[in-house]
Amino acid sequence: MKPTQKLHDLGQSLWLDNITRGLLTSGTLRRYIDDFSVTGLTSNPSIFDDAIRNSTFYDDAIRQKRKEGKSGEALFFELAIEDLRQAADLFRPIHNATAGMDGWVSLEVSPSLAYDATSTVKEAVHLHAQAQRPNLFIKIPGTREGRTAIEEAIFAGVPVNVTLLFSPEHYIGAAEAYLRGVERRIAAGLDPKVRSVASMFISRWDKAVMGKVPKKLQDRLGIAIAKLTYKAYRDLLASPRWLHAASAGATPQRLLWASTGTKDPKASDILYIKGLAAPDTINTMPEKTLLAFADHGALGEVLPEDAGDAQSVIDAFSKAGVDHEQLSADLQREGADSFVESWKDLLSCIESKSTTLKAAG
Repeated sequence: MKPTQKLHDLGQSLWLDNITRGLLTSGTLRRYIDDFSVTGLTSNPSIFDDAIRNSTFYDDAIRQKRKEGKSGEALFFELAIEDLRQAADLFRPIHNATAGMDGWVSLEVSPSLAYDATSTVKEAVHLHAQAQRPNLFIKIPGTREGRTAIEEAIFAGVPVNVTLLFSPEHYIGAAEAYLRGVERRIAAGLDPKVRSVASMFISRWDKAVMGKVPKKLQDRLGIAIAKLTYKAYRDLLASPRWLHAASAGATPQRLLWASTGTKDPKASDILYIKGLAAPDTINTMPEKTLLAFADHGALGEVLPEDAGDAQSVIDAFSKAGVDHEQLSADLQREGADSFVESWKDLLSCIESKSTTLKAAG
C-alpha cells in the first residue's frame, strides 16, 4: 500500500498546497487524486504569482479580461476563481461522498484586509457567491481582527479556512470565533453546518530558530507546538460547549497542518508529514513534499492526544532563550506582512504581464 494511502486510511486528509492552470489542463491534479489520495487543495498569492509569472497558461485569459476593462484585484480574482472552480469540480465527488467534510479548495481574501474585519466579511461573502461552488473555502487570517471576521462570515454561512495560526492560543481563538458563529446560527434557527478548517503553520517555527539553538533542539519546535495544538483541538471537541453545538447539528472545525515543506536542507524532506500524522486532521503539503512522501514516505508515531513530550521540549527551548509566546506573535505579524507583500507582487506581476502582452499584440 502506498504511503499516501496509509496516511489517508489513518484518517488524515492529504491536500495539495498548490494550484496552477497547468496542473489542471495536464491532468496532473486528477492523477494526484487517483494515485496519491489527494482530497483537497489550498492556494495563496505567492502560488498564483509564480504560476502567472512563469508560464503562458494565463496569457490569453489576461488579454481577454483586459479587453473587457478588468485590471488589478478584479482581474486576479476572475483568474483564480476560474482555476478553483475546475479544481472544486474535480474534488466534488469526494466532497459529496464525505458529506462535505472533505474535497475542498481555498481562495484567500485580499491580505491587505487582514486588520479590517468589516471589509473582510464583505469580500468573503462576495467571493464565495462569485465562485458558485459549495466546496470552496474563503481564507481569512486568524489575527485579532480576523477573529471577528471569522465569526461573522460563519454566521453569514460562508465556509472559512482560518489561516496564519501559529500557536495553541491562536488556534483556540480561531476555534472559539468559529463556534460563536455556529452558536449564533443555532440561536437564529439557521443550519449550523457551515464548514471550517483552522490552518496551523508549522515549519516557520523551526526556520525562525534555525542556528540559534543547540543542535539537539533543531527542527523540534514546530512539531512540539503542533502537539500542544492537537491536544487543544481534542480537548475542545470533548468540551460540553462543543458537544452541545454538535447535538444541534454543527460539524467540527478541522485542524489543518500548513507550511509543511521542510526548510532545513539537512533535515528529512518528509519531516512534517511523518511527524504530524493524526486522525481527523489535514496536512496540506507543497507538491515537492507530496511527491517525496509518495516516493519514500513512512508513517511514524501518531500524534498523542495528551501532547506527549511537547511541554518538556518547549521548556528546553525556553532554557535556550526562545520565548515561544513572543515568537508566535512575531510569526503571525510577519506572516500577515509577508502576505501583503506577496499580494502586491502578484498584482504587479499581472500588470507587468498585461503590458507585455499588449505590446506584443
